[in-house]
Amino acid sequence: MFATVSGVLITLCVLPFLPFLLVYAVGVLCKEPRPQSFRRAMDVTTPFLIFAVSALYNYVLGSTFGFYLLLLILLILAGLLGSAQNRKRGKIEPRRLVSGFWRMTFLFLAPCYILLGISGFIAYLINI
Repeated sequence: MFATVSGVLITLCVLPFLPFLLVYAVGVLCKEPRPQSFRRAMDVTTPFLIFAVSALYNYVLGSTFGFYLLLLILLILAGLLGSAQNRKRGKIEPRRLVSGFWRMTFLFLAPCYILLGISGFIAYLINI
């Protein structure tokens, strides 16, 4: 049972677009509005993208620092979003801050995943 669950999680981390497509398709099939399905799919996919991008970074650059660098960038992004919200509204609304941060993380990591995936594929072809 544990091997099956871990195999599924590893597959979803390696291919983070699969949970996005699955959650979006289920939402559309359940007659959920498309924007809401898209946002839910973004929310579910973000943790898988975090692990996939850090692993690709480590592979492409031969590093072991990818996950920590990504966390540092995400913490800086959270601080900037909190500061912007404080300047605009005069206070920080934690729920809005977390949801905005989570979706910004997706929008930041999706192109990183594509670029690092292409770079990793090219590096693999060169090393053959």
